[in-house]
Amino acid sequence: MASEPGGFTEYIQHHLTFLKPHASPDGFWAVHLDSIGVSLVLGAIFCLWFWLKARKATAGVPSKGQAFVELVLEFVDGQVKDVFHGDRRILGPLALTVFVWVFLMNFMDLLPVDLIPWIASKFGLGHFRAVPTADLNMTFAMSITVLALMIFYSFKAKGFGGYMHELFTAPFGKHPVLWIPNFALNIVELLSKPVSLAMRLFGNMYAGELVFILIAGLFSAGGVALYSLGLIGYTVWGIFHILIISIQAFIFMVLTVVYIAMAHEHH
Repeated sequence: MASEPGGFTEYIQHHLTFLKPHASPDGFWAVHLDSIGVSLVLGAIFCLWFWLKARKATAGVPSKGQAFVELVLEFVDGQVKDVFHGDRRILGPLALTVFVWVFLMNFMDLLPVDLIPWIASKFGLGHFRAVPTADLNMTFAMSITVLALMIFYSFKAKGFGGYMHELFTAPFGKHPVLWIPNFALNIVELLSKPVSLAMRLFGNMYAGELVFILIAGLFSAGGVALYSLGLIGYTVWGIFHILIISIQAFIFMVLTVVYIAMAHEHH
């Protein structure tokens, strides 16, 4: 807690430190075991949850669980249908996976700040961050995957020659003098999409996590007034944060669909 040796600064640093192997480098190539582990567990929960509901689905009056899953499916499919007018057999399940998985990872931010690190400490883990989407490496990993899908569908929809022709001739024209400016602009546009996708999700979730940590520090700062203020602040921010985690999952899903839909378009 914040009252432990080292004070509030050490408390914040402790909660913002990832669980890494000793040999792991820092920066972009760092291996964050906590982010990877939590995301895999949540992904497995999502798959098992929807598989069980699909297995037990009935044509009659649905259970509350089945009704909720159907509501999510219809919502996501409606968003995909509005953006993409082609074959949705792959894009629909992809959008559903992105939306639910990102939402579950964001939802970890609503758990008490000290709960997961306390449980992890019982297993001898000194640090543990429970919100994968507050990890820049994780959000970039997801956005780079979206970039790979964009490139794949660009080649699939236009062919190698068609996509290369588009890269070198759009938007300024086909004159050879314009090939380099066209290519440079298209590469910048292509790379800016995963960067903005990753930074938007990371920035919102990191800020939310930091606010929760700051508010949690009031609980052990001493005094009934600060404790009460922290309790009120934690509750109010938690309610507001439900909206944030939902919107961020929705935005990540919609932009993924939009970017892949754009890859199918011919210029």
